[in-house]
Amino acid sequence: MKEFFKNHRFSILIALTGIAFYFSFAYNLDRTDFIKLIGLYGGLFFMSFRLNQLEKTNFWFLAGLAILYRLIYLFALPNLSQDFYRFLWDGKLILEGMNPYLYKPSEIITNFQGIYTELYEGMGNLSQGNYTSYPPVNQLFFAVSALLGGKSILGSVITMRVLIIIADIGTLFFGRKLLQSLGLPKHQIFWYILNPFIIIELTGNLHFEGVMLFFLIWSLYLLQKGKWLFSAFLLGISVSVKLIPLMFLPLLWNYFRKNDNLNIQKLGLYYAAAGLTILLTFLPFLSSELISNFSASIGLWFQKFEFNASIYYLVRWIGFELKGYNIIATAGKILPVLTLLIILGLAFFRRNYSTQKLITTMLFGLTAYFFLSTTVHPWYLATPLLLSVFTKYRFMILWTGLIFLSYFTYSNPGFEENYWLLAVEYLAVFGYLIYEILKNEFQTKKPAI
Repeated sequence: MKEFFKNHRFSILIALTGIAFYFSFAYNLDRTDFIKLIGLYGGLFFMSFRLNQLEKTNFWFLAGLAILYRLIYLFALPNLSQDFYRFLWDGKLILEGMNPYLYKPSEIITNFQGIYTELYEGMGNLSQGNYTSYPPVNQLFFAVSALLGGKSILGSVITMRVLIIIADIGTLFFGRKLLQSLGLPKHQIFWYILNPFIIIELTGNLHFEGVMLFFLIWSLYLLQKGKWLFSAFLLGISVSVKLIPLMFLPLLWNYFRKNDNLNIQKLGLYYAAAGLTILLTFLPFLSSELISNFSASIGLWFQKFEFNASIYYLVRWIGFELKGYNIIATAGKILPVLTLLIILGLAFFRRNYSTQKLITTMLFGLTAYFFLSTTVHPWYLATPLLLSVFTKYRFMILWTGLIFLSYFTYSNPGFEENYWLLAVEYLAVFGYLIYEILKNEFQTKKPAI
């Protein structure tokens, strides 16, 4: 032990400083204090980067530190997001025997009192006036958290946090095994697990992308091992936590064609198994109202909301110049179609013959989706960040380092975005992505010496 402290003094000093920074972030930060927020985050990001460099061969040190940093948040209420109030509202409705997909909170708040009033007021106007957009398996976690938390919001928060931490440990386990199976350095998983972006947004702010990604990475690991049927089941569960993995299904076309001589039957069974899993999770809530309400809620994100966008903001500016008004209603319909065409192009024309190439294509497809989206909240980047760990591309690490610039919006009463900061974020990300694409293309075409 003494020898360890002697040889790792600088890393231990960084780790202890990180504890102090995370504690301040969790218990002594208001999201309106942008200078403190970005200062703490910048420091944590630098410390994470250095620890990954210095201790990349010391798995248990980094793994233990990642868990310790998460446990710091255990008794803290999220300070950057109100979403957890809606999570618990949905969970409480399920415990009451009510279908959360059928009611807007504003329609039924008069029927409740006590903790429901606190949840209603905490979730804000946006959640109050809209139907829920969270899939069924996610709702299960909400209900379990509401049940175990009882009448205590903090108790329910602790339950959700423990579930997310367990999911992250699972991602560490299967992510490391997948890296090993692909012949990649196993320490690369810490670019995700130890990234302060992941710790703050998932463990801290209780976004369930971490649970979705646990099932996704487990699914990809089993696919790599040839256990495709169980892989399909886990992918379906992943979709029923968060819908984003749905866009990966078309990308499997060339993967199965190469690995099984165009076995359409096996590919069809994969799709059927994933689809049936998704359907079964929806069955307890299924109704015509669910379909219309859930679809309407999802559609709002494309046609009503705007936050931290890139290409869409350029399109919107052109719309103002040509039309004189915000064209989000039109652009919100066209941009998803363009995203779908990109996904289909990647599915049929990119040679996704290996698991690593498949994951790289997933990364490109999802990146294109976010570049074209009208809304890119910080926690959305968890999925492409994890995918990037299994590829040659590191632009997502840069993006997670810059994404917190978007929190400037909450530091002013009018919630107005700073377009200069957005320009810094996206110019850096676009520039580094282009550099990496050119570099990797050059290395691929470079003749062997």
